[in-house]
Amino acid sequence: MCMRDALACAVVALTFGAGSVTAADAPRLGQPISAADLAPWDIGIQPDGTGLPPGSGTAVEGEKVYVQRCMACHGERGAGAHVGPALTAIGKKKQYKLIGNFWPYATTIFDYTRRAMPWRQPKTLTDNEVYALTAYILANNNIIGATDVMNAETLPKVQMPNRDGFIDAYREKQRGSQ
Repeated sequence: MCMRDALACAVVALTFGAGSVTAADAPRLGQPISAADLAPWDIGIQPDGTGLPPGSGTAVEGEKVYVQRCMACHGERGAGAHVGPALTAIGKKKQYKLIGNFWPYATTIFDYTRRAMPWRQPKTLTDNEVYALTAYILANNNIIGATDVMNAETLPKVQMPNRDGFIDAYREKQRGSQ
């Protein structure tokens, strides 16, 4: 029998149930996750601010956190460094796809920072630190003032310069279901 025929027989056997495995035969790895165990990972933030936690921060507060936790990778004032990308256009002649000129929602800055930063220690920043860092990044991009308070109420109201530069699939889906 040629190899092609053996492969065809194996595909037919698996397709029609020969050698099928029932749920009872499946490996019993791990255990069901409880709601309490899942809660720290259920931290999604929507563009409209749904899911933002309590807390607040200003750019002035964020600068202190930035210097301690972010500057080594992202450079002075977010201008970029050898490890992390630039967060602002400070000191750059022409930059594309920076937070201030590309990202459509300020809530995305909070969400990404909260989930992924600092790079080697993600999810170690407090919510107040993330609000402060978000304010710092927004202020360095001349989108808000240095003393503007960012929190669950004010952050979704920030008008990013490129807000209308994208097709918002979430909103389009919402409109289509009405």
